[in-house]
Order: sequence, then structure tokens, then C-alpha cells
Amino acid sequence: MSRFEPGSSISYEKMHENISIVRRRLSRPLTLSEKIVYGHLDDPAGQEIDRGRTYLRLRPDRVAMQDATAQMAMLQFISSGLPKVAVPSTIHCDHLIEAQVGGVQDLQRAKEINEEVYNFLATAAARYGVGFWKPGSGIIHQIILENYAYPGVMLIGTDSHTPNGGGLGGVCIGVGGADAVDVMAGIPWELKCPKVIGVRLTGTLSGWTSPKDIILKVAGILTVKGGTGAIVEYHGPGVDSISCTGMATICNMGAEIGATTSVFPYNHRMKTYLKKTGREEIASVADEFKEDLVPDEGCEYDQVIEVNLSELKPHINGPFTPDLAHPVSEIGAVAKKNGWPLEVKVGLIGSCTNSSYEDMGRAASLAKQALDQGLKCKAQFTITPGSEQIRATIERDGYAKILSDVGGVVLANACGPCIGQWDRRDVKKGEKNTIVTSFNRNFTARNDANPATHAFVTSPEIVTAFALAGTLSFNPETDYLIAPSGEKFKLEPPTGDELPSRGFDPGQDTYQHPPAESSSVKVDVSPSSNRLQLLEPFDKWNGKDLENMRVLIKVKGKCTTDHISAAGPWLKFRGHLDNISNNLLIGAVNIENNAVNKVKNQLTGEYGGVPDVARFYRANGVNWVVVGDENYGEGSSREHAALEPRHLGGRAIIVKSFARIHETNLKKQGLLPLTFANPSDYDKIRPDDKISIIGLKSFAPGKPLTAVIKHADGSEESVSLNHTFNETQIEWFKAGSALNRMKELQ
Repeated sequence: MSRFEPGSSISYEKMHENISIVRRRLSRPLTLSEKIVYGHLDDPAGQEIDRGRTYLRLRPDRVAMQDATAQMAMLQFISSGLPKVAVPSTIHCDHLIEAQVGGVQDLQRAKEINEEVYNFLATAAARYGVGFWKPGSGIIHQIILENYAYPGVMLIGTDSHTPNGGGLGGVCIGVGGADAVDVMAGIPWELKCPKVIGVRLTGTLSGWTSPKDIILKVAGILTVKGGTGAIVEYHGPGVDSISCTGMATICNMGAEIGATTSVFPYNHRMKTYLKKTGREEIASVADEFKEDLVPDEGCEYDQVIEVNLSELKPHINGPFTPDLAHPVSEIGAVAKKNGWPLEVKVGLIGSCTNSSYEDMGRAASLAKQALDQGLKCKAQFTITPGSEQIRATIERDGYAKILSDVGGVVLANACGPCIGQWDRRDVKKGEKNTIVTSFNRNFTARNDANPATHAFVTSPEIVTAFALAGTLSFNPETDYLIAPSGEKFKLEPPTGDELPSRGFDPGQDTYQHPPAESSSVKVDVSPSSNRLQLLEPFDKWNGKDLENMRVLIKVKGKCTTDHISAAGPWLKFRGHLDNISNNLLIGAVNIENNAVNKVKNQLTGEYGGVPDVARFYRANGVNWVVVGDENYGEGSSREHAALEPRHLGGRAIIVKSFARIHETNLKKQGLLPLTFANPSDYDKIRPDDKISIIGLKSFAPGKPLTAVIKHADGSEESVSLNHTFNETQIEWFKAGSALNRMKELQ
């Protein structure tokens, strides 16, 4: 399965056998997504299969965790009492490194600041049989693509951009830590049978158009919730014009449309990438089973989108949401019309979405043209290599020097500014400004904690062009730059090798193998630590309806997991549930006063921060609910957004609709994620209401619950609430959490 795991192997035979069983049962052609998903069924002969309705019990091949989410995942695994992980698993240290000065200094600083957490993860990994990638190794998704993903793999990762592995033909799905614990414990993992959206690609990419433009275009079509409950499957003759790492870019940002994951069919581009990354043997076996790694002729999709790559133009999406799509040729005029700042303050390339050798090469080709004319970047410019292997290779091949010479700063091999790990000092908080990135997500304040920053996402090539020009009104396809000599020149379209002709330079060895004998490895969690905290079990359901609960906050508009549990400086508390809970919903807008982190304590009549009021209610034995809008919990897979409300006394989250991962995370922690049967009933709830959830004694799949709303004036009204719980998930609720239920069954 990987050179780091000589004892594990790929079982295409088992997958083929499962596909054959399901094909006989369904008697129809299968999509690629169905082949891989159904090929991993725990019971292919007996499993009920109905796209969009039934829950599948699956056996993923492996688990991957990044350091910010691995802390809670490993704390939960420790609580399970199991001696070793049941499937190959890895931890990747990429989230806790803050971009401040430059790669070397920032990495050293992170090692010092996060020593306690890194030591916990390293020893926990060693104790329980998990591979450990040290800080400086690179971003989880790039490491997975280089070493662990392969055509047909089913991998779950505790990060929402895990779908990156779909660029190598795998079904790679972002989940919360509790899901990872299930798989590491050897328990079948549940997933609602996904629908399949087909994206048919025709034509050929050329010129300024890049793979990133495909997903920017698709995001504009489907919006941030259009892919919810579905796998996006790319197919058609246009696929072969995209590199393997380009396909990974597209799948990675598929998280922004709410898709379960995205995937491409196995082809010669993937085969070449496998060979270049030392996995020729896997490519040979994949060739033998190629029919299982491509869609059947005549298979049916639930929805089909067509994109002609020959006609596709460079795109840029934003600000404040990744689905607001614009052709680059129009963004200057649109920005001017909307009052968005035209000056580009910072251009940032890299991240898990766009940090391949090809990406860096194409950006460097533009930087070289500018340098040849004596021109440097007008905007600040940062470069984030995706992995140590990419860093070492672009340094050897001269790309890093070109990008530095044009004015760029090479940051650490880590997530950095993409997730808010950026000590930005060129603008004050609240100062309106524009940044352009090759990242995947651009929610308000995500990158730099400044709500006035207008962040746009696009390809590394377009970011580089904007950094050189310093303005959104520049169209690189038609406009000229002015050299210091006064001479006008036009940038030629970017070029770059798909893969290094001399092979990859692996750079420094940053991997820790789990020892063969690990029973003597000690995992320390100090009781006085403010970074780590052992978990206490949540209380069980008491068998009664939930009555007279307070409304902690009625959220107005978009509420992502960044709003519910902010990242940035809060990342350091991801292993300490009580401390991280101090950021609960501090970014959400309260409909009562249009303010953030200011809600009325209905017991005292005073206003306070959301976490403070929640703690007051809990201390006084008062249960509470959150009321929310559409696509509640979109964005990151962070389960802290579910753990925190549970920890602080929350019982139910009632919204118009949920994002997939967050809804599951809430169920795992014993909360009730409920949706208004009539979305307009959202308007009936007032901040000073008391809410009772009725019908829990007969809680059953498909059977709605009722909310009785008691208004302050003494009047009452009832509304119907839907849910997606199945029998197993109802047992989680009754036990208090999925982890509690796991212990009951041991």
C-alpha cells in the first residue's frame, strides 16, 4: 500500500469481488464512484443500496489525520481502550505552523511553541501504531497524494480537503475525528449512499486556463451547497488534458460545493505520477484492474454538468464566498462597481490546493518573464510549498530562487495563511483591502482574522500576474505591464513541466515509523496543561423529552465551522475541549442585534459573549439550542464545532439545512441536528423563546419530531422538525455519544 508500510497491501481482488456482487444485484452499469464505494461495502450481498436514501456500512482502507484534528481524534481513541489501530493510519503536522517571517524561522518557532502537542501526537502515534509525519513534512493532502493515495482507495481524513486524493482516482472523504475513531477501531463506517453528479469535460486546457478554473467554474454553477450528499465524478475526453496534480486541485476544492468527495477515472496521467513517485508496482496492478477504476459505459448520473475546456476562460472567485465566480477579464469592472478595493495588497500561492511542481513551474515562468524585464512584484508575494519533497525539488530546479527574486517569500511546508495561520502586519484590523490567493476557501476573516479583507481565490498563475501588476483591473491575456525602463510588455501564457524531468528530490526525512513493540511507550497528558485535556464521557439521554430549552443564539445568514469554532490563534487549544470551547460561535451573527459574540442572557437580562452565556446556562442546569439558517456548518471538518456546543450544555441545533460533515459530527457527539420541515418556521422563533423537543420517546428513522415554542407573551405554537437519524445513530443519541455507544458494545 505504501513504502512506509511494507506489511500492508492493496486488495483489488476483494474490491473486484464486491463490485461483481453489487453489479449482479443492481443489474445496471455503475459509475466510478459507485464501484469504489460499493467495492468497500462491509456486506455487499445484503446491503440496501439506494442513492441519496440508505446508509452504507463501509470498510475504508486507511485513515489520515492532520495535527489540529488528530489531537481530539487520538484523545477519543485513547478513551476507547483499544490497544492498536485496525487499519493503516497517519498523523500529519501541518496546521500549527504560523507564517510570520519565512519557512526556516517559522518552523523552528512552531516546534518550540507546540512542543507539548507534537510530543503528545508523536508518542500517541507510536503507542497505537500510527505513522507520524513531523512538522515541516508538508501539508497532509500533498503527503497523501505523494505516498498513500492510489486508484480505487477509500480513505477517510479528518480534514475537509481530503478529497484531494480523488486526483489519483481514490474516493477520499473528509470526516470528523469520531468517524476516524470508528475506522481505526475496526468498526464499519457509515455514510449515506451518495448521489453522483457527473461533470463531463470536453476540449483541451490551454494558455492561461488551468485546472483550478474548472472547479472555480463548477463552484459558480453548483454553489456552496449544490454538491451536498453527492460525489462529483469527472469524466469525458477532456480529462486526459489535465495532469494528475491538476485533477487533485479540482477534487480538493470540491469541498467548497459541499460534495462528499470528487473523483477522476484512472488514466495515463495517474500512471505517470505513480511511477514518478516511486509506485510503479501499484500502477501495474491498477492497469490489470482498470475496468474497476473507470465508469461503465451507459452509467447514469443524478445530474450532469458539461464544461468545454477549449472555451473555458481563467476565473477568480470571491470575495467572502468561494462560489461567487467571475471571469478574470471582468473582475476589475465588477470590483469597481461593487466598491471592492482594486489594489492587490498580497498575492499568496501554494496551499493544499495548488502547490504541485507544475503549479510552481507555471508561476515561476511568469516571474522569470518579469525579471527579464527588470520588474518585481508590486504586491507582497508568498509561496507555500505543499511538501518537503516539493520544496526540495523546486529549490534544486531553480523555481524557488526565481520566485524569491521577483519579491516572493517562501514559507514553511504547511497550511499557513490558508487556514489563518498568518501573522499579517501590513494592514490594521478593520482596514478594507484585497488579497488574491490560490487557496480553496475565502470566508470572512479566514486568512488573516480581518473581516474587512476581500479574499479572492484563483489559480497560482493568475495570483502571480496580479502580484506583478498590483491591481485586480489587470487582465493578463490582453493588458501590458510596464518595465522599469518604461517599455511595455505582455506576459506570455504560463508554461511548466507536469513532473520534474530529473525526478523528485525527497528532501529531509521527516517520517516516524511506529515501533514494532509499543506497549512500553508512554503517552503523557498533564492535568495542568492548557493545550491538552483527557476527555470525560458526555451524559446519557435521560429518556425524557427535552423541555423549556433556551435559545442561546439565533444565527443570521452564513454560519460556517469557522464561525462556530474559529481557527487561527485558537488552533493551539484543539486538544483541550474546555479551553477551545471559549470560541463557541464567536463569529456568528446574532439576528437580534446584528452583532457577533453578543447575546442576551435570558436568566440575568444582561448581554455577554456566546460562550460565557452558554457556560452560565450550563452552570444553572439550563439546556439550550442554537437556531440557524441554510447550509449550517459548511466548510472545515473540525468536530470541535460539534464538541463545543455539547460540552457547554447544548442539546439541539435547529436549522434550515446542514452541511454533511457537520451534521454527522453533531450526531456523533449526542446532539440533535434537526431541520425545519417548513424552512419559513425559522422566522417563528424569537431570541427569548423557550423550546421543547417532543417525541423523543418514540424517536425513529424517518419520523419527524415536534418543537413546541413558548413565547415570552405566553403564546405557544408548534413546528415540525425533520432529521436524518438511522437506528444506529439513534443509539448514539441515547448513549450520549457514538464513543459512549462503542464502549457499551465492547
